Amino acid sequence: MRQDQFLTVLSRDEALARFETALEARPLEHERVALADALGRVVAVSIAPAIDVPPFDRSVVDGFAVRAADVAAASDTTPVTLRPTGETVACGIAPTRSVEPGTATTIATGGPIPRGADAVVMIEWTDPGEDGAILVRRPVAQGGNLAFAGSDLARGEVILRRGTIVGSREIGLLAACGIGEIEVVRRPKVAVISTGDELVAPGGTLAPAQIFDANGPVVAATVAENGGLPIAWGAVPDDEAKLAAALAEALATCDMVVLSGGTSKGAGDYTARLVAKLGRPGIVAHGVALKPGKPLCLAVCDGKAVVVLPGFPTSALFTFHDFVVPQLRRLAGLPPRPEAVVEATLPVRVPSDLGRTEFVMIALAEGADGATVAHPVFKGSGSISAFAQADGFVEVDALADHLPAGTRASVRLFTPNPKLPDLVIAGSHCVGLEPIADALTDAGLTVRILPLGSMGGVQAAKRGECDVAPLHLLHADSGVWNAPFLDDTLELIEGWRRVQGVVFRKGDARFEGRSAEEAVTAALADPACLMVNRNPGAGTRILLDRLLAGRRPEGWGNQPRSHAAVATAIAGGRADWGLAIEAAARPLGLGFAPLGEEHYDFAVPKARADRPAVIAFRAALSSEPVRAALRALGFRPA
Repeated sequence: MRQDQFLTVLSRDEALARFETALEARPLEHERVALADALGRVVAVSIAPAIDVPPFDRSVVDGFAVRAADVAAASDTTPVTLRPTGETVACGIAPTRSVEPGTATTIATGGPIPRGADAVVMIEWTDPGEDGAILVRRPVAQGGNLAFAGSDLARGEVILRRGTIVGSREIGLLAACGIGEIEVVRRPKVAVISTGDELVAPGGTLAPAQIFDANGPVVAATVAENGGLPIAWGAVPDDEAKLAAALAEALATCDMVVLSGGTSKGAGDYTARLVAKLGRPGIVAHGVALKPGKPLCLAVCDGKAVVVLPGFPTSALFTFHDFVVPQLRRLAGLPPRPEAVVEATLPVRVPSDLGRTEFVMIALAEGADGATVAHPVFKGSGSISAFAQADGFVEVDALADHLPAGTRASVRLFTPNPKLPDLVIAGSHCVGLEPIADALTDAGLTVRILPLGSMGGVQAAKRGECDVAPLHLLHADSGVWNAPFLDDTLELIEGWRRVQGVVFRKGDARFEGRSAEEAVTAALADPACLMVNRNPGAGTRILLDRLLAGRRPEGWGNQPRSHAAVATAIAGGRADWGLAIEAAARPLGLGFAPLGEEHYDFAVPKARADRPAVIAFRAALSSEPVRAALRALGFRPA
């Protein structure tokens, strides 16, 4: 079958300009909603009340409505005596008797001011006299302690202008004016369609080679965050007729259609061909010089946007925020999404592809000198967790092939004013960190864990870019764990012991019943035996390199960044053996030949040792609940 290639790949700016010109997004028509349904909506027509607020003169204290002239000479030594009118005015009670000279009416806060009164004396300034008389001990000025009609809002005064987003305060304002319905901009209905036979709705059961649909829910949530009404279509299988029917119905019933998947070149790629037939002018961009996001397809069909996002989550989210959100907010009558930027230093070199604008996700932390450090989150366009771990992103220009270490970069934030974490743990990752992080979270501290590998964590600690660096490195010459890799700026905190070993599928005769060394020898003797490696800088990789002694068997280039990934590759048959900790092999029912116990410890910059979060980390590590959790995971606390 023939493969459709991308159309001409455009720059990001040209693709966006074509899309905006063809769409000409403007706020949608108005609709009338009840006050109870107005929260979060955009006011379409400026609102002015038909009444004054308050609608009558009223008291702002408990006391007595009086004529100010009657009590002008009142004092503690010469109180003024007033006669009660015999009426008590409270909220909701209209006065029927006037306040004549020398008289006073008992009044509660919020009560209407009776005729003749021009002030209210606080009850604290009075005493009871003989025969029910009222003794006033202080004077009060005209207008004192009362709110005149319209003093809060005057009839006809605009209280909410068009374009205002209705929040709880605005709801209170409208309610005080007696407004039960308002005109708002209609929310754009956005059809959210995922495509692919491999997709399963969250909560379902995965078959082999299937994945859960993450794009659909996250795109729908982003639509709602930006004023739209998401219409979840679910996952449409790779069937041209079914997808064509879904597209036709979505375009007819919604204001915008957003798909994910099916934009890259390939024999099964017919999504773009179907989109091109939906209406004029059709596809305005298919292929944008972005990383991630090159396969993006932008179309305008008879005045409605139809967008086909790349299938990988990171690519889909970046392109959706960059290209679609501005148009969606215009349709919803919302202002542009507020953008916050912070300057931060990149601690490591960030490579990039020449010729493509690249967005690199960033996790922020505090550096040694108090300046903000921007740790790149390298997880690839297939990662969904990277968004949860990142605070924002930096842009690498299409004309640059990298950003050097030490670059001061502008980080565009996902949310304004992010809080830097109280504790940054950067280095080798282990599930044993989770009970510690839970304990610190329960104590009100925020924790960020960056999986940089043992050597990456040690380097970050030496540069003062993290608080704690987990490591498990065996010094080849001395046979000592971890301590030889530290300098005098770092101190070592003992963590726990965990068992590394050769992981394999149970029943494999090449490994079953053999020691780790024997298992490796058997694997190297069989050219068909496929290994799974680890990433450079990982402590496990150093052990593997010693075992292999320079040999590179089949699978050596497969270098995932975690023990769990090694175990999953073996359990799924993508590899036959690898090195990982027992805690990763055990849940998957894999065979395990122990190589030996390793020390998983922590390097802490001495300059940060007195920080409250580091002290709390030490306390959590030594606490019995955490030690019990570590033992339950199969580790031995030091």
